[in-house]
Amino acid sequence: MEKYDIVIIGGGPAGLAAAIAAKNDGADSILILERDRELGGILNQCIHNGFGLHTFSEELTGPEYAQRFIDQVKALGIPYLLNTMVMDISPDKCVTAMNKTRGMFTIQAKAIILAMGCRERARGALNIPGYRPAGIFSAGTAQRLVNMEGYLPGRNVVILGSGDIGLIMARRMTLEGAKVQVVAELMPYSGGLKRNIVQCLDDFHIPLKLSHTVVDIRGKERVEQVTLAQVDTNGRPILGTEETYDCDTLLLSVGLIPENELSAGMGVLMNPVTAGPKVNESLETNIEGVFACGNVLHVHDLVDFVSQEAAMAGKSAAAYVRGTHRQGQENSKPVSIKAQQGVRYTVPDTIRPAYMQDKLTVRFRVGSVFKNCYVSVYFDQERVMQKKRPVLAPGEMESFTITRQQLQKYPDLGTITFRIEQDA
Repeated sequence: MEKYDIVIIGGGPAGLAAAIAAKNDGADSILILERDRELGGILNQCIHNGFGLHTFSEELTGPEYAQRFIDQVKALGIPYLLNTMVMDISPDKCVTAMNKTRGMFTIQAKAIILAMGCRERARGALNIPGYRPAGIFSAGTAQRLVNMEGYLPGRNVVILGSGDIGLIMARRMTLEGAKVQVVAELMPYSGGLKRNIVQCLDDFHIPLKLSHTVVDIRGKERVEQVTLAQVDTNGRPILGTEETYDCDTLLLSVGLIPENELSAGMGVLMNPVTAGPKVNESLETNIEGVFACGNVLHVHDLVDFVSQEAAMAGKSAAAYVRGTHRQGQENSKPVSIKAQQGVRYTVPDTIRPAYMQDKLTVRFRVGSVFKNCYVSVYFDQERVMQKKRPVLAPGEMESFTITRQQLQKYPDLGTITFRIEQDA
């Protein structure tokens, strides 16, 4: 059995950034396991620009952003295995994996970083009535077909879901010569970034229909028609509002699901809102020495934030391997973080003040659109911080910085609460 100090599951942007941070923090024995044929993850098919503004202060495409980290991994001599599927991780951090050349093999790790990313929600989870013809793709599958395989999935397109991938594919399909008739969104607000709505829909005169969904799909061999209908506040179609579009393709951009089958199988506790692991300030799960970062932890809107988060996980794993990760824990009372009044979730879920760095970024999303509001942070019952925001939307991840100095003023603190309030 091979042994490594740190094994990283996933060679996408999270896994690469975690590996680099761990190596730079003194960890030498690191291995990256990637199931695809190359490093870089989903960024390899994201050929549009807009990446790297926070990390490199310049605008890059997805492959360019990924290559910056791949080059660092190779320069640092961090080993990695491609075309390698992880089958199981035991609670004592024994990784079972397989590939074509080595067959089934096991690796014993001192620390594990979960960086498996996420997958798209498929049609089967939506219960859309109608036929089951060809021409129905997830937006990410269509993106890979166009950008990497050189195929055009269709020429007359309807898109369901206004997540970032759906918005970007509306523009991409248009640039490739297809006609995108409409983007429909079940919710009364878009699930994507505001800049993508402007650059991908408004600039190309593609209509966005909020509070609409697909109620019928027609076509025996290939999609021929898609029927949309307006929905009420409970998401139920309203009779008499149906509109039928002649098309040959339906793209689905209806949400992302963190890939946590391996995590759950080894006993990691999950957050029911994010579908990702519950973690503390070091991004450590309930299993000692197992860390999580990136879209396997919670779905991000910008890859720059994935890299920042993964770097923290890499440093935490390196500290764990050195044995410095838990120094002082016996005197560290954990502080729970709660999401209330419009805040859907926070990452992390708990903070141990003795372990946190000088500054800790708490990331969160809201559950609806709020205008002219405040993000308030309470230490127990006392409001200690407040930030005015003109607009908050579920499609954009928010963050708040908590300092170690602030927490030291409240030695008996039990709960930190994040709330959306209308009054100062």
